[in-house]
Amino acid sequence: MAKSTGFIPLNFAVQEQQGMQGAAQAFYKQMATRRSVRDFSDQPIPDSVLENAILAAGTAPSGANMQPWQFVVVQNPEIKAQIRQAAEKDRASDEWLDALAPLGTDANKPFLETAPALIAIFLKKVTIDVDGTKHKNYYTSESVGIATGVLITALHQAGLATLTHTPSPMKFLTEILQRPSHERPFLLLVVGYPAADALVPNIQRLPLRDIATFLK
Repeated sequence: MAKSTGFIPLNFAVQEQQGMQGAAQAFYKQMATRRSVRDFSDQPIPDSVLENAILAAGTAPSGANMQPWQFVVVQNPEIKAQIRQAAEKDRASDEWLDALAPLGTDANKPFLETAPALIAIFLKKVTIDVDGTKHKNYYTSESVGIATGVLITALHQAGLATLTHTPSPMKFLTEILQRPSHERPFLLLVVGYPAADALVPNIQRLPLRDIATFLK
């Protein structure tokens, strides 16, 4: 369990307004190029890139600083094949499949084997110390969701493409990856370089006026 060792001075540098505006705009422009990809190259990813992206995800805020997440990086071809086989048994509803159809999604998931890395993200309802003591975790879905967003952003910043995948049910991840019962599968993140001929749907993001309200 993460423990507090008291308080230290905040390491925070205040920027000039012009610098803030430039940084915010540059970050938005870079993130605006992020797309979910389903056609991946099998080019390997340096381990250090994955490690630092996960460390970045681990900086996310969490309820009572319990950090209720576990990231399992799968690069083994045999395990990826097992995950694909189980995921393709996904009992998605016809309504959901119809909604996904314009995005080029169907029951076949070759990307689960082609992509060089899968990151299975697990949510921990409790944290168990080495001596077996259990500690309740708080706001677990919110905490793991934020950490997942940071992870996706970090991987994009490093020059990698991702795809969020949530087969239903996901219990097979617990079994295949041999995770303990107090961890619940939250999301499967497909990570890699996009294939040279990768195509993505021609979609539009909502404008600011449709996603934000400012009360001054």
